[in-house]
Amino acid sequence: MRLMGIDYGERQIGVAVSDELFLTAQGVTTLRNSGDVRVLNDIAKLATEYGVTELVVGLPKNMNGTIGPKGELAESFAKELGAVTGLPVRLWDERLTTMAANRTLLEADVSRKKRKAVVDKMAAMLILQNYMDSKNR
Repeated sequence: MRLMGIDYGERQIGVAVSDELFLTAQGVTTLRNSGDVRVLNDIAKLATEYGVTELVVGLPKNMNGTIGPKGELAESFAKELGAVTGLPVRLWDERLTTMAANRTLLEADVSRKKRKAVVDKMAAMLILQNYMDSKNR
């Protein structure tokens, strides 16, 4: 049994999974967001492959805590994902996770081209890790 973290974006979707003890998150892949059911099916296949029992989708909130247009897109995506996978979907506040992922990659002196390729996967990892940390307290 594992959890899956998802960083939803209009162009790309980062995916991460937990270990079986729910202690650490590892980045799995970045999917191109086709904007249709294909990407939902791709995530469902990954969930089956990794034995995922729950999905955690990052919810981008505004700094004042309100939900804007990107947050509404993430909520809609999460609802569709739950319908396709049949798994419970949790929304998790992801404010600043992409910025934190970029900062970590910059500090590691990763080139711009390589950062672009992995930042969404890393953001998914941070979303999932933060979710698990909050549950393990």
